[in-house]
Amino acid sequence: MRRFWRSWAIPSVICRRSFMWPGRTGKGSTCANLRAIAEAGGLRVHVMSSPHLVSVTERFRLAGRLVDEDVLVAALEKVEQVNAGAPITVFEVLTAAGFLLFSQVPADLVVLEVGLGGRLDATNVVPKPAACVITPVSLDHEAFLGSTVAAIAGEKAGIIKEGVPVVSASQAPEALDVIRRRAAELNAPLRVIGEDVVFTEHADGLEYRDADGALSLPMPALKGQHQAGNAALAVAALRVSGLGLPVSAYRGISETFWPARLQKLDGMLAQMLPAGWELYLDGGHNPDAGQVLGTVLDGWKDRPVHVIAGVKQTKDASGFLKPIVERAASVQAVAEPGQHLAMPVEEIIAASGGRAIAGPTVREALERLVAEGGAPARVLICGSLYLAGVVLAEDGWVAR
Repeated sequence: MRRFWRSWAIPSVICRRSFMWPGRTGKGSTCANLRAIAEAGGLRVHVMSSPHLVSVTERFRLAGRLVDEDVLVAALEKVEQVNAGAPITVFEVLTAAGFLLFSQVPADLVVLEVGLGGRLDATNVVPKPAACVITPVSLDHEAFLGSTVAAIAGEKAGIIKEGVPVVSASQAPEALDVIRRRAAELNAPLRVIGEDVVFTEHADGLEYRDADGALSLPMPALKGQHQAGNAALAVAALRVSGLGLPVSAYRGISETFWPARLQKLDGMLAQMLPAGWELYLDGGHNPDAGQVLGTVLDGWKDRPVHVIAGVKQTKDASGFLKPIVERAASVQAVAEPGQHLAMPVEEIIAASGGRAIAGPTVREALERLVAEGGAPARVLICGSLYLAGVVLAEDGWVAR
């Protein structure tokens, strides 16, 4: 039923354990680290993540392999049949299809990336997961989740289950207070990064320590200073889960891959740039992500960094762009024709304080940089996962 497939392509499980991951920053990267560690330990891992970038099949990984399109179509048609026309959201349809797919393929572990919020999220139906993990909470989706960090943390803490271990990223005090209270109410053991779980970075890797002892780990494969914290979250979650992975499995963080997270491109778009230039893509889109990217730019002072930014209409563009434009050699605003809910270029320029100029598309922005020439530089495309999807498709990237 291909009509159904196209309409939904907008953006009892056979396993021993499941994990749940809400938050606003680092969910996908943390899930990718968890999968890499578990697979390094010999486990078969199902993963459900969102959103997809190029193909909806990216959302479902069955025992290590992306779902085949025909298999996903059959699952979606089954969900449509069972739902029998009752009100249902796209995310609920996809979540139901994911659980159906997971029930058909044996695995040892399921990783569930929570969608919007947590308390009322469609993924929040697993009665007793092995662990719940909360990545950094920040202001985003305020219209749905609340106007304060504490209110949003309350929605995220809604995934905590009676007696199930919880691992939390380092949080703002008001967010951590909410998470602590909820964990205490449900007798859920809580470990917090920076308090119960500590790690330090050095030239060769990470030194990690929690109540179960110390680990010497390699540097995470995902780039950016923030990725050490995401790797530590994944390690901590597996340590409290009771899966009993060998110590060597945790070195899997050095093999993690997650697209559009400071991903270095080498396809057709990258080939437009002069020799010695580098092209990166990041889907970060809220003010916290802007701060993270600002820190990344601080570490790239060996050469100029040119930014190409496209933002979703509902996002805080000024909050995202401020720490970036302060550090960039140039900023170009873009809105791709196929970019879902793209903010108009003029609005991005205004949000940049007038610092940005019109791209107005990624290709045109790259052509301008090439024409201007200069010393080898880095180019960072950022601001939206929807933009990232368009860019990856144009660059020729295929999910594996």
